[in-house]
Amino acid sequence: MEFIDTHTHIADEAFKGEEDAIIQRALEKGVKHLIQADIDSSERDAMFSIVDKYPGTLHAMLGLYPGSVTKDWEKEIELMLEWKDRDIVAIGEVGLDFHFSTEFVGEQKRALKVQFEIADKLNLPLNIHLRDATESFFEVLEECKHLGLHGNMHAYSGSYETFLRLQKYGDWSVGIGGVVTFKKASLAEVTKTIPLDKILLETDAPYLAPTPLRGTRNESSYIPIIAEKIAELKEISVEEVAERTTANAKALFGI
Repeated sequence: MEFIDTHTHIADEAFKGEEDAIIQRALEKGVKHLIQADIDSSERDAMFSIVDKYPGTLHAMLGLYPGSVTKDWEKEIELMLEWKDRDIVAIGEVGLDFHFSTEFVGEQKRALKVQFEIADKLNLPLNIHLRDATESFFEVLEECKHLGLHGNMHAYSGSYETFLRLQKYGDWSVGIGGVVTFKKASLAEVTKTIPLDKILLETDAPYLAPTPLRGTRNESSYIPIIAEKIAELKEISVEEVAERTTANAKALFGI
C-alpha cells in the first residue's frame, strides 16, 4: 500500500537531528510522499534544505501561517515570494486562526486574501488552516470567489454542512489526521459522511498523534493508523483508503 502524508513539519525543532530516521520510518510504513507545510521565514531555509535532500519524496508548500501574521505581514509575504520559483506544490499553510488572539484579525484576513491571489496567479492549490474563524474565512472566500480557488482544509474540524458550503467556492478536499481516532471527537461521524474522493490523509506531525499514541510526538509513519480508522468508519478496506486518498493527493498536488 502507498500513502501520502499531505501535511507535516519535518523542519520543526521537535525533529531536529532525527529527520532522516523519521523519513525512513515513514517510507518503511508505505508513506512514499511527505508534503511539508510552510510557516514563515524563520523555518523556510531549514524546510527547503530537508526537502532538497529527498527529491521526489518530500514536497514543499509555500505560505505564511496565520499565527505568524503581525503588523509586518507584508514583509513576510515579500520574503515568501523570494522562493516562488522553487518546486512547490501548494500555497500553505495559510488561513485564519482567532483561537489564541484576535489582535491581528484584520491583518490575517488581508494576508489570506493576498495569498489567495498568489495561489490563483501561480495556479496552485491551497492548504488551509482554520480555527475559530469560520465565518470570517467564508467572508474572504466570498471576496475572492472570482479566482477559481481550490485546495484542502488541513486538520478539518468542521461539520458536513460546512463541507458542502465550501464546495460552492471551488473544489475543496479535507485533511483527516489523528483527531479522527480520538474517543470523543465529532470528526469521526463527519468523516463517515464526506465522500472518500474528498479525503486526504495527514499527520500535522509533530502534533496530534493518533490514539493510542495521543500525547506523544507525532510522525508520518503513523499515517496507516489514521487510514485504518477511516476504513473502519466507512466499512471498507484499508487498501481502498490507501489507494483512493493517495490518488486524491497526487491529483490535487500534482505529485
